[in-house]
Amino acid sequence: MNDLHPLRLIPLALTVFLAVESATAKEPGETLEFQPDQTHLPVEPPADAIVLFDGGADVGFLNKHGEPIDWPVVDGTLESSGGQKANHIVLKWHFRDADIHAEFMLPEDGPGNSGLYIHGNYEMQIIHSADKKRLGDSDMGAIYGFSKPLVPAERVRGVWLVYDIRYRAPRRDSDGKVTANGTITAWLNGQLVQDAAEFGEPRSVYHPYRSGTTDYLKAIWKKQIATTTGPLFLQDHGDAVRFRNVWIRPLDQHAYRYDLVPTDSN
Repeated sequence: MNDLHPLRLIPLALTVFLAVESATAKEPGETLEFQPDQTHLPVEPPADAIVLFDGGADVGFLNKHGEPIDWPVVDGTLESSGGQKANHIVLKWHFRDADIHAEFMLPEDGPGNSGLYIHGNYEMQIIHSADKKRLGDSDMGAIYGFSKPLVPAERVRGVWLVYDIRYRAPRRDSDGKVTANGTITAWLNGQLVQDAAEFGEPRSVYHPYRSGTTDYLKAIWKKQIATTTGPLFLQDHGDAVRFRNVWIRPLDQHAYRYDLVPTDSN
C-alpha cells in the first residue's frame, strides 16, 4: 500500500521539474535581448561590427585554398559563382560567439541553394521553400540537419532577404569533444525561425571540412577543435545567389584575423 501523502510528493515533483528545466535551459533572456530590426534594408552595421562585404572591392573572404575568391561582384553584390558546387568562400576573420548579419537574394530560376556555414559545420539554410506546405530541417530558416524553422519566413523571389543570427559555439574539452552544446537564435525577414536551438557535433556529410575539403580547410578545422573558434563560409551549391551587407559582431574577445596569423601557428 502506498502511504505517501500527496503533499509529500510536491518536493519530489519540483526537483524533477527543475532538473528538466536546467537540462534544457536557454541563455537567460536571449530571445528578449536579441531582436534585430529587419524592417528596412540594407541594415546599417553597428559601430562594433566587422564588415565583411559592403559592395566594394574589399572582400573579407578567401577561397577554400586560402587564395583570392573568384566570385564576381555584380552591381555592388557578391554573387556565388554558379555551376561550381562546393566553391565556398571562407571568412578571413575567425570567432567563437558572434552575431551574424547577411542580406541575400535568390535567383529567378532554380532552387537558389546556398547557406551560411557557421564555423564550417552548422548551416543556416538558404533555399527556395515558399511553395512547401510543411518545412523540414533542410528548408529555408532551418539549421540544416538539426532544427526545422519555427515559422515560414521566405519572401518572393527578386527581393532582398535577411538573416540575423546569434551564434554561441559548442564548448570542447582538451580532447576536442563537445562538453556543452552550442545554440543558434535566428531571425529571417522579421520572423523568429530559431530560438536558442541546440546542436553538438556536426552531422552533415556535405560540410566543407568533409566534402571537397583542402589542406587550408583541414588546418582551420584542426585549430577550431583546439580553440572553438572558426570562420563563416558562404556556400556555393551551384546557384547564383547574391549577397550584400555581410558583417559579424563578436560577442567575446576570441575574434582574430586568421590570414594574418603566422602559418606555423595556424
